[in-house]
Amino acid sequence: MRDKYIKAEIIADSITDRGNRLTTFVVTCPRIVLAEFNTHRMLSRNSASSRAIPFETMLEKVISDPFIPIKWQKDHKGMQGSEYLSGRDVEFADNTWLRARDKAVLEAKMLNHNIGVTKQFCNRLLEPFLYHTIIVTASEWENFFALRAHEAAEIHIQNLAFKMLDEYNNSTPKLLKEGEWHIPFGDNMNHGKLRDLFWEIYQNQDPSYNDYQKEQVKIATARCARVSYLNYEGGDDYKKDIELHDRLASMGHWSPFEHCARVMTEVEYNTYSYNMPILDEKNQPIPNVGTSDFGWSGNFKGFVQYRKMFTGENKSDARVL
Repeated sequence: MRDKYIKAEIIADSITDRGNRLTTFVVTCPRIVLAEFNTHRMLSRNSASSRAIPFETMLEKVISDPFIPIKWQKDHKGMQGSEYLSGRDVEFADNTWLRARDKAVLEAKMLNHNIGVTKQFCNRLLEPFLYHTIIVTASEWENFFALRAHEAAEIHIQNLAFKMLDEYNNSTPKLLKEGEWHIPFGDNMNHGKLRDLFWEIYQNQDPSYNDYQKEQVKIATARCARVSYLNYEGGDDYKKDIELHDRLASMGHWSPFEHCARVMTEVEYNTYSYNMPILDEKNQPIPNVGTSDFGWSGNFKGFVQYRKMFTGENKSDARVL
């Protein structure tokens, strides 16, 4: 199957008594559709980084498992075609694409191996032929599915979106109570090693459930950050994960803090809100008239996003006039 490397897996799926659902995926798609994926602002994302991943790692991937279009559309007007190559034309297109890959590999190696150009640039030459891994969390998926799991969408992001939709519809979210946490990777954490960690760091032999959750949130946040280097599934070195979490917080790198979230209390739900304008018959906002949509924290509904629990999570800059 030509789409075997386009994948979607749910790693955390939670729902509240109010019916608010929060879901985290790990997805793999062609690098060429990342820009389209990133246009969806209701999704919190962290993904593999061409600035972070070693050149030799990227080189191995592009040689062993290159991205080749799953179907070859014939030339067409507009954004979407409906006719596809067949027979020997497909073989010709595949071989031509791979020759372009080979040329990109050759030139990237020349830059990196011969004159020591940074991976940040050399990896860019390989991107059209690479797959890309993303950790993505959201409570509001319907707009994404409506636009991307649709016949008018680009065929590769369409393929991914349909796989995500199937996963979403076939998953049973875990019911969480007020104050409980949505924690990506949390179900796979080793509680014995967590207990040892509490003793090593805090000299605490009897941590509470809340103690466990706080440290799991830190570990999960670090794992979401590690996708930049594609080592988010690494070993269970929870101490290093917590150290990474603390460094990220101190440096103000907040995007990995957007995947964990706590179920809102009733007071929080009725306090956190967006102000929604009331529109007139010309679709213009009526001055001084509006309503509130309650239960929002960042781009999540019904959950307090971990990032929003930090003072100063949205940096200011005195240089801006």
